[in-house]
Amino acid sequence: MSRRPGGLALLLHSHMPYVEGFGTWPFGEEWLWEAVASVYVPLLDVIDGHPVTLGLTPVLCDQFETMSEGAGERYAAFLRDVRAPIHVEDAAGLERGGERALAAEVRRAAADYAFDERALDLVGEFGRLSGVELWTSAATHAVLPLLATDAGLRLQLATGVASHERRFRHFGGGLWLPECAYEPGLERDLPEHGVRVFCVDQTVAHGLGAPEQLDPVATEAGPVAVPIDWQTVQLVWNDRDGYPVHPVYRDYHRRTVHDLKPWNNGGGPYRHEQATALAREHARDFLARARDRLGDGGLLCCALDTELLGHWWYEGLTWLRAVLEEAPAAGVELVTVSEGVQRVDPVRRDLHPSSWGTAKDLSTWDSPLVAEIAFSARRAELRTVAAAARQGGGLERAARELLALQSSDWAFQVTRDLAAEYPLKRVRAHAAAHAEALLKDSAPRLRNLAPHLDLASLCAP
Repeated sequence: MSRRPGGLALLLHSHMPYVEGFGTWPFGEEWLWEAVASVYVPLLDVIDGHPVTLGLTPVLCDQFETMSEGAGERYAAFLRDVRAPIHVEDAAGLERGGERALAAEVRRAAADYAFDERALDLVGEFGRLSGVELWTSAATHAVLPLLATDAGLRLQLATGVASHERRFRHFGGGLWLPECAYEPGLERDLPEHGVRVFCVDQTVAHGLGAPEQLDPVATEAGPVAVPIDWQTVQLVWNDRDGYPVHPVYRDYHRRTVHDLKPWNNGGGPYRHEQATALAREHARDFLARARDRLGDGGLLCCALDTELLGHWWYEGLTWLRAVLEEAPAAGVELVTVSEGVQRVDPVRRDLHPSSWGTAKDLSTWDSPLVAEIAFSARRAELRTVAAAARQGGGLERAARELLALQSSDWAFQVTRDLAAEYPLKRVRAHAAAHAEALLKDSAPRLRNLAPHLDLASLCAP
């Protein structure tokens, strides 16, 4: 018997809520500046020329576009006037305290914040990558099964796809379901937006490491669902025993006076050369495990949040570069998700409700703890759809405020207690602005959020 084809698809899901212009330190647009400097600019050199699937949410690209204007000036000032001097100051303080190894690491890490012109045109830079498959997502990363109306779902999908097409001049049909959140029947709405393939998490349905996780699933509606293989994902993305918690790697949580990180997970001074060597060892271990997992063929999809690599896991981009470079010698064939679907025949199988959140359900975004957020978004959606039906004024601004409210990030931050009062302040401000927009005409723009808004989707029968 001939073995069925197989391949490893690395999918990087890139997303950030709209924070440009909404606060600075400790919560706000400095999140974006950190991500640009530590993840998105260096990522360009790592993945160019390799078969990687890169998801770019429209709302993240909305913010990238502002970098060519005033936001880019603020970004450069952040590097020059904030990051550069605090490295000098904290290094000097550590030196005075006799911590020479820690001071040396702070001085070394200052180079991570050198200005790179490519930061001012990231949409263009990503569009010029060779061999990389670009995916899109819903406009502002709403949890689609929790939307209240068909019109609200169309608004998120149509706006997201339109944004992608206008920026990259092509949509290949790959759509990341926000939070990998799926409910049966959701796929019926995808073909009208050109979607051909999406990911699902079926870990609860079939079990960790089950062979079913390597089978693309053909849906009756047409799009192919690709399970993400959590057994492989958790090698990287696990805060208890994944690669990033090794004692040699940089400690994300222990920080200096100005929030710098010169310690390792073991409690000692961080040694960069030692950590990068370990990252390459872990890349080889990852490839060996992927090769074994693909012993009988299939599509092994390892989906990761892009900002895990370089930000949360400081050595993550070194690991990724080694995986991409050493895969051929390790006997692992890398494919984009679409290439994998073409070579591995999809099966017919029921798909089960799921997400890649805690407990693999929707409780992160739908629980008493986040009731205010959930009801604010639902109320605004129903009112927006009603206003569209009667062709009321202020609809364009109201629709953008609705999209801002529907971001999955606000409930995630509250559930995980990650950003103090910031998410609730954002929700309340957008809800108030939404109500005002429906009462009277207001400026249609909301900074650069959803510039390719598809209002027609609200009025479709």
